Amino acid sequence: MDTRTKIMARGAVAVRIRDENARGRNVVLTNGCFDILHAGHVRYLEGAKREGGVLVVGINSDGSVRKLKGAGRPILPAQARAELVAALRVVDYVVIFNEDNVEQLLRELRPNVHAKGTDYAVETVPERKVAAELGIRVAIVGDPKEHSTRELLSEIRERSHG
Repeated sequence: MDTRTKIMARGAVAVRIRDENARGRNVVLTNGCFDILHAGHVRYLEGAKREGGVLVVGINSDGSVRKLKGAGRPILPAQARAELVAALRVVDYVVIFNEDNVEQLLRELRPNVHAKGTDYAVETVPERKVAAELGIRVAIVGDPKEHSTRELLSEIRERSHG
């Protein structure tokens, strides 16, 4: 599948998820900013993929990233971040969303599993109540949070000025 064909509008992804579920495949939704793709992101996405047969990745829109991460972010625009994530073989579909969290996306897409990184515990996942209400299992995936885009950017700035 061509990388860009994996990037879809919410309604199109919802139709694909219904089709995948009809075929008996479990669908996992995970999300993030993915501002500068690094090894921690890859491990997180690989862990999410292991939770089901189909992996859908929600990418925060530029406005959402600015609101969550502050001035100067994102580094890359949403479409570029979406293409980078879609290029990974473990990713089946990518959708860009504007909200601060994926509660509405969970309601619209109805995946079987909602995967979050190890910087969360099941009890601290912002969307846990909506997931429980919809019967969506929450899974914590990936390696310990030893990689950070913020730290990577800080290191790049330090090296360029030093």
